[in-house]
Amino acid sequence: MPRYVRVAINIAPINELFDYQVPAALNDQVQPGSLVTVPFGRQMAQAIVLQEIHEPSVPELREISELVDPLPVVTPLQLKLAEWMAAETLSTLPECLDQMLPPGLSQHVDILVSLIHLPDTNEALSTTQRRILNALSERNPLRGRQLDTALAHLHWRDSLGGLVRLGYVSTQPILLPPSIHSRQIRTASLAMPLEQAAAHLRQPESGRKPQPAVLARRQAVLELLAQEGAPVNVSMLYAETGANAADIKTLAEQDLIALEESEFWRDPIEVMPHLELQSVPPLTPAQAAVWQSLQTQFAAPTARDFNLLVGVTGSGKTEIYLHAVAEALAQGKGALVLVPEIALTPQTVRRFYARFPGKVALIHSQLSPGERYDTWRRIRSGVLPVVVGPRSALFAPLPMPGVIVLDECHDESYVQADLRPHYSAVETAIQYARLAQAPLLLGSATPDVEQLYRARRDKWHELRLPERISAAAAPLPLPTVQIVDMRAEMKAGNRSVFSQHLHEELAHTLAQQEQAILFLNRRGSATYVFCRDCGYVLRCPRCNTQLTFHASSSQLQCHICGYHRQMPRKCPECGSPNIRQFGLGTESLEKAVQEEFPQARILRWDADTARVKGAHDLILDHFTQHRADILIGTKMLAKGLDLPLVTLVGVVLADVSLNLPDFRAGERTFQLLSQVAGRAGRSSRGGKAIFQTFHPENYAIRYAALHDLDGFYEEELERRQKMIYPPFSRLLRIEFRHNLPNVVEQAATATGSKFALWAKECRLEMIGPVPCFYSRVAGTYRWQILLKGNDFHPFLAQHPLHSWQPKDIAVDLVVDPPSVL
Repeated sequence: MPRYVRVAINIAPINELFDYQVPAALNDQVQPGSLVTVPFGRQMAQAIVLQEIHEPSVPELREISELVDPLPVVTPLQLKLAEWMAAETLSTLPECLDQMLPPGLSQHVDILVSLIHLPDTNEALSTTQRRILNALSERNPLRGRQLDTALAHLHWRDSLGGLVRLGYVSTQPILLPPSIHSRQIRTASLAMPLEQAAAHLRQPESGRKPQPAVLARRQAVLELLAQEGAPVNVSMLYAETGANAADIKTLAEQDLIALEESEFWRDPIEVMPHLELQSVPPLTPAQAAVWQSLQTQFAAPTARDFNLLVGVTGSGKTEIYLHAVAEALAQGKGALVLVPEIALTPQTVRRFYARFPGKVALIHSQLSPGERYDTWRRIRSGVLPVVVGPRSALFAPLPMPGVIVLDECHDESYVQADLRPHYSAVETAIQYARLAQAPLLLGSATPDVEQLYRARRDKWHELRLPERISAAAAPLPLPTVQIVDMRAEMKAGNRSVFSQHLHEELAHTLAQQEQAILFLNRRGSATYVFCRDCGYVLRCPRCNTQLTFHASSSQLQCHICGYHRQMPRKCPECGSPNIRQFGLGTESLEKAVQEEFPQARILRWDADTARVKGAHDLILDHFTQHRADILIGTKMLAKGLDLPLVTLVGVVLADVSLNLPDFRAGERTFQLLSQVAGRAGRSSRGGKAIFQTFHPENYAIRYAALHDLDGFYEEELERRQKMIYPPFSRLLRIEFRHNLPNVVEQAATATGSKFALWAKECRLEMIGPVPCFYSRVAGTYRWQILLKGNDFHPFLAQHPLHSWQPKDIAVDLVVDPPSVL
């Protein structure tokens, strides 16, 4: 009897499901979660099998062509999670399923564009069409994705049809095979006991006795294989013994060693320095109370075991996470542990690996495709049941999640805002825990207002760790915080970036051979450059934002799109040489510290110094080992780092994010200041923090200085309620993009006129249409409309995107956007 399955085609815009027949040869292999190749129209496409069906939607079905992977690539729980994500984030199911596959395994349909011949120079073609032909004349043919790179920011696909009709180019659909595979290496092992093999080796070959040097090399091979006691990479044998290919071949022909092809696992953890195995420390009374509450949930798990762990910085939240993971493993299940930044994963991995050696997987985007693929497969097979990484690690194919942990759950990097699907890892983890009936543990010293409000409204388990832990009997105090009014400093004639108090404390810290952190959430040497004669400001030609000067490279850079250029000697507008740099960034702060404290050893940690793989870990290791006295950096410094020798934190300018036109600006400032201050005083040495600000009366800065989360929460909640902002409503952001400003403005305005009536009917409030705060990014102009209400689904059901989307305008819908800039 034929089998039929329903699949999701791996073509992002397609949100329909399609039915196929399973060929007899694959009857026992294809199952829900399988990755297959299917005929789709006049092309081949990859698809993921969703379910088996008994009644196909059409009478005659086409057959599945190929099974890409013999094992399912998506678990049954992940299939359900992807369906929820698609509905919640207004994305297609293929977009959500694609998040769950490692790079290189999933292949998308593309087109191959081939140049037939070039037109005459007088041919009337558009600029974009000529750019396409120029690209093809340099390299022919090109895939669609290659043209996307070569012609970035151009809508070249709209111009391709005309070239096809004129006969200058041809196109055909293609589907490349997966670009990632397992890696095989040649290994050798002893085929008999060492003594027997050595005796045989000394016997003459065909009446000829081997040369002493040859004999010594081959003897070394046998001894190394005996010492290892397991198959050894032949390349390693060459390097360690000096043997050559002829030696290995002879030993194999004599049946002294066995050669075979073995799979080589590309494991990023192997090259990391590991902590020694740790015994489980005793819990403090506060930790014991938290763990007791969690244990009852592990004993009888339900679909509503949601926990918000609110613990001050240094209170021992990680030990609670370790206990939870140990409990999940004891039940034969796995654990997902998420951290907000790639930079934090090595530090976290080392702690978990020390407790669970050989069971921890590391997943993040800076791993090589091979490392990610091999780690993904070992997770799928259950070999590595503990997964640590940033938000993408949530989609690791654990056979059975037993606990899901999100550390620093307030962090905005848990939201995928730039790419589709626009999902929140926190919201997705909540649904995943519900599906798996696994305890969910969200931890933070500064959970956001919406998380606290939801936990109390929905009666989550709100767990508290109110004190720092210490090896001594008494808990460690939180660092004292002093607010310095920089307006008063300027009135007193101090034009330095350091207030008098911060300067004195830095000098004292260095004299005591302790460490300090200087925090400034702004990169570069100068935040803007302008001509003192005509007032011309150097801006990004693609974004219209001010360019930032970087002295280390003598370049001006755009921190929005990455555009860069050399610093001009003369004003591009009037030719004057009086071009000056103004503003403060981490580069210029580093220079100021070097000038004020020439004896200090300084490290800088920002996106400029940590571009290469492993740089985050290297900088952190240098500072942890006290090979530097002062660490200067951006918001990376606020993310859960444990640095016992740091006794002073100086926030050079606490106002950087305070006045952005975003209703979350106050909350972000409070969280950032609270977190960075928490890096100080994590040992018996104690600690202090200094906030330099031009707004000392601001509520976010005041509450952060007092370490008063509850006070901030009450005031911020009151402010949100007055404006009916989340958590008292939800937001839907509709963004319009086009490379012509008048076109996108007209489209947004026309759509806004329709929405004004529709929104009222659905009890939604409309804000806009208005230009986005960053109104031009990488040559594309941006407008937006915000809808505010409790439920957008009735609105979208009555007015689906295809019924109102303006022609030739890119439109993006984001539910609960992390920012409205």
